[in-house]
Amino acid sequence: MHQAPPTPKKRVAIFIDAANILYSQQTLGWEIDYKKFLSFFKKDFQLAIANFYSGKISKNTRQNKFFRKMGSLGYKVITKEVKWIRDKNGKVLKGKGNLDIELAIDLTQSIELYDTLILASGDSDFKPAVSFAKQKGKTVFVVSSRGHISKELIKAADQYIPMEKLKRHIKRSR
Repeated sequence: MHQAPPTPKKRVAIFIDAANILYSQQTLGWEIDYKKFLSFFKKDFQLAIANFYSGKISKNTRQNKFFRKMGSLGYKVITKEVKWIRDKNGKVLKGKGNLDIELAIDLTQSIELYDTLILASGDSDFKPAVSFAKQKGKTVFVVSSRGHISKELIKAADQYIPMEKLKRHIKRSR
């Protein structure tokens, strides 16, 4: 009896907005194991892209070590130096290292390389990029935690996956 060849796995692109996911982890009270995160999606998909976008502080050796580890796991790490916002007296109010534009551009420019998009962010700024991917026939999953996901992004995606539901698959063990 002749068996049909297995159907090829769909190509997946994973785009992680590190700042947004950091806030999710703080709310959830547990951390993501990014190796497990990749493995979880590689079970059902052929990995085409795994990009991790984060602000960086060059002098932070712990952060630099983390970025190197992410690279060794198979992620392309895209960073931008954090810009410090100060008041008129020079007091630092906050650091800003937002890479939303870079992520959106990469997501749209690489559209032919994937069939399925996994966007790990809850930021409504990504709605136009998600809508673009869907117009191009891509299936879009948005992964974020409750309280950190915009209604606009949930509506724009094919499916919203609450990070809480993935906990047993992606939680970092101590």
